[in-house]
Amino acid sequence: MRRTERLFQIIQILRRKNRPVTGRELAEELETSLRTLYRDMAELIAQRVPIRGEAGTGYVLDARYDMPPLMLTTDELEAAVLGARWVAARGDARLVRGAEDLIAKLSTAVPLELQPVIMDAGLVPVSFRKRPEDSFDVALVREAIRTQKKLDLGYADEAGNVTRRTVWPFLIVYADHIRMMCAWCELREGFRHFRTDRVKQVEMLDARFPERVARLRKRWEAVREEERKCETTRPGSDASL
Repeated sequence: MRRTERLFQIIQILRRKNRPVTGRELAEELETSLRTLYRDMAELIAQRVPIRGEAGTGYVLDARYDMPPLMLTTDELEAAVLGARWVAARGDARLVRGAEDLIAKLSTAVPLELQPVIMDAGLVPVSFRKRPEDSFDVALVREAIRTQKKLDLGYADEAGNVTRRTVWPFLIVYADHIRMMCAWCELREGFRHFRTDRVKQVEMLDARFPERVARLRKRWEAVREEERKCETTRPGSDASL
């Protein structure tokens, strides 16, 4: 790895960590010596990159520091292209357009030598299962999550029986063959999962739900964790042996 690439990678590592990173950790990830790593850190600091810390205690990048948005590595570009193509194959109509626009913008914005990475990355997501069609634009759910608005649903169970629900959406799960909305259901007074292809009618209400989306997700995760523990300790399960 050339020194310029290594300096860039050091900044990337520090950006994705939410704690001090020791010189030894950095050296191991970069596959270089501690002595070289310390020289690189001195060079970055000399270039006025706002890195705090010192050898032995760990380094932290100032949260306000950012890099030009399209200084991307080959791996980052390929990750972006593969992710965008996955969304284009499985997202709702607006996400599909957004993914296609993202690839087009990257193609024109990156340096000339990196354009082949986007145009001919050789990365294609494949699914061997047919996904049921949704009866509504799932972008409405994404908007409800952003604005913290309640949704009024007409929802069909496996037998086709439709119930009316008022829900507080906080998460959309994009699986390979289905999309699922996770929400607090006022009717059941608990968390429920709704397959988007079984939603027969949906309307966004003016009323906002009172609990923050982040808090709902945290409570949902706690409930899921408790359910997993109960499942693994149930008599007859492998975990209870």
